[in-house]
Amino acid sequence: MPRLCLPVIALLLTATACGGPAGQRKDTTPVVVSAIGSDRLLVDPSITAIDTAQAVALAATAEGLVRFDHNGQIEPALAERWAVFDDARSYIFRLGEAAWPDGQPVTAGEIVRVLRRAIAANSKSRLSPYLAVIDEIVEMTPQVIEVRLKSPRPDLLNLFAQPEMAVFRGRNFAGSGPFRIVAGKRDGLLLRPAEEPGDDPKVTPAPQEYVRLRGERAAAAIARFRAGASDLVLGGSLVDWPIIEAAGIAPENVRVDAAVGLFGLAVLHRDGFLSTPQNRAAIAMAIDRNALTSAIAPDWAPAETILPAQMDSAAPPAPGSWMTVAPDQRRALASQRVREWQAVHRGPVDITLALPSGAGATLLWGHLASSMIAIGLTPHRVGLGDPRADLELVDDVAPYDSGRWYLANACRACSDDTATLIAAARDAPDLYNRTHRIAEADAMLASDVAFLPIARPLRWSIVALRLSNWQGNARAWHPLNHLRKQ
Repeated sequence: MPRLCLPVIALLLTATACGGPAGQRKDTTPVVVSAIGSDRLLVDPSITAIDTAQAVALAATAEGLVRFDHNGQIEPALAERWAVFDDARSYIFRLGEAAWPDGQPVTAGEIVRVLRRAIAANSKSRLSPYLAVIDEIVEMTPQVIEVRLKSPRPDLLNLFAQPEMAVFRGRNFAGSGPFRIVAGKRDGLLLRPAEEPGDDPKVTPAPQEYVRLRGERAAAAIARFRAGASDLVLGGSLVDWPIIEAAGIAPENVRVDAAVGLFGLAVLHRDGFLSTPQNRAAIAMAIDRNALTSAIAPDWAPAETILPAQMDSAAPPAPGSWMTVAPDQRRALASQRVREWQAVHRGPVDITLALPSGAGATLLWGHLASSMIAIGLTPHRVGLGDPRADLELVDDVAPYDSGRWYLANACRACSDDTATLIAAARDAPDLYNRTHRIAEADAMLASDVAFLPIARPLRWSIVALRLSNWQGNARAWHPLNHLRKQ
């Protein structure tokens, strides 16, 4: 990883910058966590698109029917057990005991009302397009809820475990736990474990069971850890990755998730040089993925296909047409296609990339720009959302394990036939048709080269050794109630 001297880090770290490993906080003190994102932690996810810090705060104070454990696997939350019926069109949840912060029991009716609001058509949640499959949520008895679907979804539990599906009430958006808010909001949230049924309310949790959660920028979060004032930084991505080395964080504290999702360039229009699959493939061939990822982060995994695995597709991930070309011949063929285009249209071939701001994105830009220049293109950089962009970086962890999520998010300017297949997979009447439409859409999108895969999403945390239960996982999700051995 290249060493960068970042002024903001120098200002934040002052005397401790570029020193040795950060000192470990005693395990008899509250766990202090910095989540990268907004310092306004408590928001309603149905009307506001939440960032990482807000998602961590919501999941810590309000749980859904199910939730993720520290391995990224489903575990019980408000529902103590569940069953799936009718070819994954019906999910029956039996509720356990849970209480609001005021001690009143959480009822099935309250859960149903909150979940109906979360899936409403006007919701701002990132999950809204994938929750449209829900036909109805019904209170069957005071202890039983049924979720009825329009089409089969064997992966629905992963969606219901997302923070946006947490059940809460009140202006603090607090729910049944696993933590209660003790104090906030000037210096983040001070959290204590919620009482379990049968707990003695007079027993106070030990100091190390409390959590102080802050939302802040990556530079401030890393500086706080480096100064020995926190135990954990959550929500790191490529954008802020170079700050870790600049701050002198010890390697044993840096953890990288084997996250699955999309990291690549989405084609935003189909005119000019990008009007043909062959030309779009030329850009895909120009990128040396192994060299790019290993130069930025040694543990960063490259990717050449849109789907990371077969998942719920009827076929393995479809290779792009350009992948049949030997790696050592790809740039030569890409250069030839650029020359052929220039011979007809004359003049430079300009390609504009939309990337986020940040030191990590600048490293990425350097590699991508160099690759494009090497085949005769003239690259330009703009910010995300800029209308001048030809290609835009997509960097998202998948919320659930379906090929359709990958295809729908990769398809920005894909062909009408591909878009039709992706919609057909969504509306398929049974699992057989769904898996085959996903496979067909994957093959068509790969052949059309409407998305250029580069790598898996880079997600990292900085973890104090006292948090021995932290575990990397494909979700890149680390719940606050699973940080320490119980």
